[in-house]
Amino acid sequence: MDDNNEVTINLLLLGKTQYGKSSLGNSLLGSYEFESRIFPQSVTEECRLRRMRISDFARRMGRELALRLQVLDTPGIPHSSLNQDEVKTRVRKALSEHFPEGLHMALLVLRADIPHCEEDNQHTVKLTEDLLGPDWKYFTAVIFTYAERLEDMGMTEEKFISLAPKSLSTLLENVHGRCIFRDKSNETLHEERTALLNQIMHFIRQNSYQTVQAV
Repeated sequence: MDDNNEVTINLLLLGKTQYGKSSLGNSLLGSYEFESRIFPQSVTEECRLRRMRISDFARRMGRELALRLQVLDTPGIPHSSLNQDEVKTRVRKALSEHFPEGLHMALLVLRADIPHCEEDNQHTVKLTEDLLGPDWKYFTAVIFTYAERLEDMGMTEEKFISLAPKSLSTLLENVHGRCIFRDKSNETLHEERTALLNQIMHFIRQNSYQTVQAV
């Protein structure tokens, strides 16, 4: 944490193509910084860093605390034009270049509106492990996108978790239950940003603002 009433938080977005990583990044920043669209091929090929300063995010000792948010978007894995080693190399290089002080939280993006099979998320989880080493479990949270569709499925968040297949349940256990359901319905971009950041900051405070270095 900085000493001048400003805290800098570094976030990494990881996930499969068309799972909503870039859209999540836009929601976290409260503006449309990352390209996000439905397309037959992977949209993101290069790692992209975007920053946002929120001047009145919180208060500390009677003074306003500003948040300097840094979000790193990454190519999806599997990717339509990059192999896994190429994706890993690009992400590792970007982490070293943009976050020399370390990463506060990797956000592993999954979809809540599709079935989860055992092999679905193994590439992304393996990438997270390879990038962050054995401590990845303490610096990773799962973000479920398209959570607004759960209601149409007659599903609550609690029921979704209880019915999760073994591979997903194991993942959630590994990250100590750190998960967020992203529901875009009936919220402005500002309201969604506030809700998401409050939950992510809770996880970061649990870690006492510690960071992890890429390996």
